[in-house]
Amino acid sequence: MRLIQALEDPSGLNWLQRMALQPVRAVYALYNLGYFFYYLLTHPAEVAMLCRVAVRNLRAHQRRTLLLGGAIGGVTAVLVILMGVTNGMKSTMLESATTLMSGHVNVGGFYKVTAGQSAPVVTEYPKLVAKIRQDVPELDYISQRGRGWAKLVSDTGSMQVGVGGMDVEAEPGFRKVVQLRKGNLDDLKQPGTILIFEEQAKKLEVTVGDTLTLSAPTMRGINNTQDVRVVAIAANIGMMSAWNTFVPSKSLRDLYQLKDDTTGAIYLYLKDMKDIPAVQQRLRTQLAESGYTLMDNDPRAFWMKFDVVNREGWTGQKLDITNWEDEISFVQWVVQALGAITGGLTFVLLVVIAAGITNTLWIAIRERTREIGTLRAIGMKRESVQTMFLAEALILSLVATLTGALVAAGLCFLVNAQHIRAPEVVQVMLLTEHWFLKIEPGSVVFAVALITGASMFVSLIPSFLAARMKPVTAMHHIG
Repeated sequence: MRLIQALEDPSGLNWLQRMALQPVRAVYALYNLGYFFYYLLTHPAEVAMLCRVAVRNLRAHQRRTLLLGGAIGGVTAVLVILMGVTNGMKSTMLESATTLMSGHVNVGGFYKVTAGQSAPVVTEYPKLVAKIRQDVPELDYISQRGRGWAKLVSDTGSMQVGVGGMDVEAEPGFRKVVQLRKGNLDDLKQPGTILIFEEQAKKLEVTVGDTLTLSAPTMRGINNTQDVRVVAIAANIGMMSAWNTFVPSKSLRDLYQLKDDTTGAIYLYLKDMKDIPAVQQRLRTQLAESGYTLMDNDPRAFWMKFDVVNREGWTGQKLDITNWEDEISFVQWVVQALGAITGGLTFVLLVVIAAGITNTLWIAIRERTREIGTLRAIGMKRESVQTMFLAEALILSLVATLTGALVAAGLCFLVNAQHIRAPEVVQVMLLTEHWFLKIEPGSVVFAVALITGASMFVSLIPSFLAARMKPVTAMHHIG
């Protein structure tokens, strides 16, 4: 009995005793919250009546209700918008990555002429493609992409770029994501052509029809050059478009003096991305059994593996099986950082809301002390008083969170519909030039449940104290 009294009113305890009781108070609060929901289920008629009383009490104190409800709704809206930004970044990152740099699953690798000199190429790839089609029934479509790193030179400037050699007809996903500002994507079928992005065109001061020069060392160590004509300029896609350019596969092979059956990587696009881990593991097993030599699993982009590969003493071909997340691991920190910011801000907002709800309920209890005493004197049970206050907190927080979530979802849809251009600094993080906020039902439900649950939890202690007031003392209270 003394323990329960101490849990409900720790004012008579010293600091050390209060700290020791904190874990017990948390468990006790959870127990009472569980009992509250049990009471809801076992006394539906009484709970319905108490909810009506709770609604009237909230309406009777409209200013306080609106202020606290507005704060709860605002916190919910902020949380939903932050999760919309995070989900939008993940979505655009997936779309951009699987368009510019990777498939869902990739079969790439390195070929070493000597122990210390490697190139990111796969030899005799048509035979490998036939093997993959046989082993991967989950396949939607497949493409091959050359990989290169070269110096791109114009009459007024130069820059280092990644060069992707592609067959544009075999990549339907590329057309869906890349938005052209000038030119025609079909012209990329012609040898000696190139697609660049707006930022690159601005730096090099070129437009469609101008000629650029690609310069890169071949596998034999000879520096080779090739003139290419700009046939398309595409809209920026965040940081990933800062260094990516695309030429026909034949043009890239000519630049590096490679055979026609050589490519950089084979990109696999699956019907369901949930199959990525299973397909990746199956390919490692099946290709190894077929006599291919595989590299150890290394979840990094291919260009980050050169140092490791060049230090190893083998020569010849080794395949490397990766997925899209491996190939863009160098930008995953952006999403992780935003997730950490969202988590930290959510914690701060929850603390603010907890303090607001607790103080508001304390004020409500103080103002209604005589009312509570009267209710207890005419026979209302402690459980009913506690339920009444918790019902107020539940109704207020639930209506506020739902309203805040709906307002946030509406704002996100409005922002997406307006195609608002983001500042260039933000575009690097968003991986797209326009603001894109993706609202997922699961995220909205999580935000509503989190804020409502937190509001209910912090309402427990004030409601306990209200329920355990002595009727005589409460009725004689002057407030």
